[in-house]
Amino acid sequence: MQQPSIIKISNLTKRYASGFEALKGVDLEIRRGEIFALLGPNGAGKTTLISIVCGIVNATEGKVTADGHDIVTDYRAARAAIGLVPQELTTDAFETVWDTVTFTRGLFGKPKNPAVVEKVLRDLSLFEKKDSQLRQLSGGMKRRVMIAKALAHEPRILFLDEPTAGVDVELRRDMWDLVRQLREDGVTIILTTHYIEEAEEMADRVGVINHGRIILVEDKAELMRKLGKKQLTLQLPQALGEIPAALAGYDLALGQGGTALVYTYDTHAAHSGIPALLRDLDAAGIAFGDLATSQSSLEDIFVSLVSERP
Repeated sequence: MQQPSIIKISNLTKRYASGFEALKGVDLEIRRGEIFALLGPNGAGKTTLISIVCGIVNATEGKVTADGHDIVTDYRAARAAIGLVPQELTTDAFETVWDTVTFTRGLFGKPKNPAVVEKVLRDLSLFEKKDSQLRQLSGGMKRRVMIAKALAHEPRILFLDEPTAGVDVELRRDMWDLVRQLREDGVTIILTTHYIEEAEEMADRVGVINHGRIILVEDKAELMRKLGKKQLTLQLPQALGEIPAALAGYDLALGQGGTALVYTYDTHAAHSGIPALLRDLDAAGIAFGDLATSQSSLEDIFVSLVSERP
């Protein structure tokens, strides 16, 4: 059964004094308890969208509700439902880890609860550093502190804006373990990422934004099924200078210096065309040794989507 929406965005527009429209009538709903990946090139509007939902930037037009609360008319309740891990590391260098996370919890009107703070720090492998000043921490540890601050008030929605940009592989793995655990605890996760393989691994649904418009929202598995292409690569014993005219009717490309012939086909077409291709290769006197198939990744799909649309 499909979960109800925890975030509803309707006709969201952001127009600056210069006339530039960062968002153009965005409609989007995020389901309760899902991991939603928002993908888009730099300048597409991802951070603007997140900033409006989190109450940092004011929209020009449109309506947003978070956990049933309007982000303008019921600002406090809406903001209390949301945790945000921004791209930029902004912390008071001389505060301790424990104090900054505790202080952030208090900002949302939550009573002191050392047990919650301790759990958050332990989940992020920060507890051993609880008495360290932030200026003494590595970049990766500071990133963990930003996540701890976002979780300190026990939000039901967590925004992660490029959370693993510039962090080491170990932290990235720890963070995704944490994200999975949060989702199991009922937290809804919305992330933007440049590491599309992370979205491919983690997300339940994917949204693609480009030039301020949502151009696609789809279940990840369905997106891969609909838009995924397969490639058949044939290794040739002798290099070809060009594709013979007799094979012009196929979607073929030469690779590896002419020693590989790559055939792209639709995985869901009634016929793949492979038997006919192999017959025509034989008729053209083109032998091949090994062959292999591969399927396009989410990254391939994303690149094709944003390059196709103005």
